[in-house]
Amino acid sequence: MSADTESLSLARRALTHLRDGTTDLADGTMEQPVAAYADPDRYRREVDQIFRHLPLALALSIELPGPNTWRAMTILDVPVLITRDEEGVARAFINVCTHRGATLCQEGSGSSRRLVCPYHAWQFDYGGKLRAMYGASSFGEVDAAKHGLTALPCAERCGLIWVCLSPGEAFDIDAWLGDFAAKLNDLRLDQWHLYEQRELPGPGWKVAWDGYLESYHHASVHPQTVGKFTIGNLTLHDTYGPHQRIVFGRRTLEELKDKPEAQWDAETHIRRIHLGFPNLAISGVLGDHCLVSQVFPGPTPESTITRQNVLSARKPETEEEKQATAAFSDIVERAVRDEDYAIGYGIQRGLKSGALQHFTYGRNEPGVQHFHRMVAAHMARDPDKLVPRPTATTPSR
Repeated sequence: MSADTESLSLARRALTHLRDGTTDLADGTMEQPVAAYADPDRYRREVDQIFRHLPLALALSIELPGPNTWRAMTILDVPVLITRDEEGVARAFINVCTHRGATLCQEGSGSSRRLVCPYHAWQFDYGGKLRAMYGASSFGEVDAAKHGLTALPCAERCGLIWVCLSPGEAFDIDAWLGDFAAKLNDLRLDQWHLYEQRELPGPGWKVAWDGYLESYHHASVHPQTVGKFTIGNLTLHDTYGPHQRIVFGRRTLEELKDKPEAQWDAETHIRRIHLGFPNLAISGVLGDHCLVSQVFPGPTPESTITRQNVLSARKPETEEEKQATAAFSDIVERAVRDEDYAIGYGIQRGLKSGALQHFTYGRNEPGVQHFHRMVAAHMARDPDKLVPRPTATTPSR
């Protein structure tokens, strides 16, 4: 299906819901014990089995714009160094010098001929090989092949660099993404401009992530930010194995009611959110802007760090472009930090109150239900549920 044909199909689905006052629905409601959010032992097991052993989208391809560039970060206490070598291949390593364990590159990004340890000036190439040692003649014999950087499994697809935090493991990124890759490729993430990147503290992983998965709360939580532009409680939902895409109708959708489809500019009336399991959200937003969010669990079930990547279709040059991009950056920051996460911190306090034993997810929250089923499937390692297969949520009647 071409991008234009798919946009038309999605707008048609959304308009039908708008006319009928309906939305895509799960088969039934779903209950989840509060312990799934609050139990520290369960939390540690989930972080270990999911976040340390699955491919995580840790960087945008555009963060490493050319050969001999690097990006350093700490994810779940693992110091990660992502590089792009002289041939343009993305690689990942543990950001630790193999001489005496010093941090090789400080957090952030950079470019240089070689990676040089700040402690004793050992030098590594961007493929992780030890290439030179300061004072080599007095140091003694060293087998360079045994002193390369510790590699992490890494692959680059769809404008994203995917890394597994466990050395020695392997993953098949094409099998992991399945048909979801085609949806990500349509976004052309490698052609955007990275305008701004920031980290936001937030409530626990699942509390924070649930808010990315439905529009049921938009009218009540976001009336002056994203809710001004989207229709609350109208969601299209499609799944691709553990991954999913949800589509919101924009408030302009009603303009299509009396227009023949041949005159529709369908893409301007919908908003797509691509959700890569377990923590990647990509929101394509009208106005040549896009938000890529990565939600990482904190040291306890009560905390997360969200990395917001604000993208613009091109580097803002004119005053009008600068104002528009700054306004978009501001609205998505406020919507998440001051609205979603403010509610989330209240939920986090409520978890400790003993008021509830279970949460209930509605039929109109199919994205939330799918996510929690995927968490359970990965914890149980159910292979039938882990292979990406495209499915569509049943529309309401």
